[in-house]
Amino acid sequence: MRAFNPPDWSAARDELRDVLNASGWPDDVIADAELALHELFVNAWKHAGSQAPLVVVVLLNRTLRVSVSDDSPDLPEQRASADPYELSGRGLHLVRSLTHRFGSDPRKRGKSVWFELDAAA
Repeated sequence: MRAFNPPDWSAARDELRDVLNASGWPDDVIADAELALHELFVNAWKHAGSQAPLVVVVLLNRTLRVSVSDDSPDLPEQRASADPYELSGRGLHLVRSLTHRFGSDPRKRGKSVWFELDAAA
């Protein structure tokens, strides 16, 4: 039986914040990255049933890439239009608006959903 509350994502959030703070990223961009990470993390729990989504944070050449992996082979589908009065269904629209790129990749076991942010020059 799945718990009603999502698993603790604080370690992933702290790692993301530490990496971006150490590299001098602005606070507002860090907040956007945290929110996008939270959406992907909760989606891995809610839709894939993962109690421990795997989070990878990589900063390379001033591009941040965050991926969240789970064991479900079902790739996420962005709804054509997000009804502002629905209780759910806007997560991928939110990730798209907060990041420069996002997508998903099938893996041998499950999938990885990711986003990228580019640092200001």
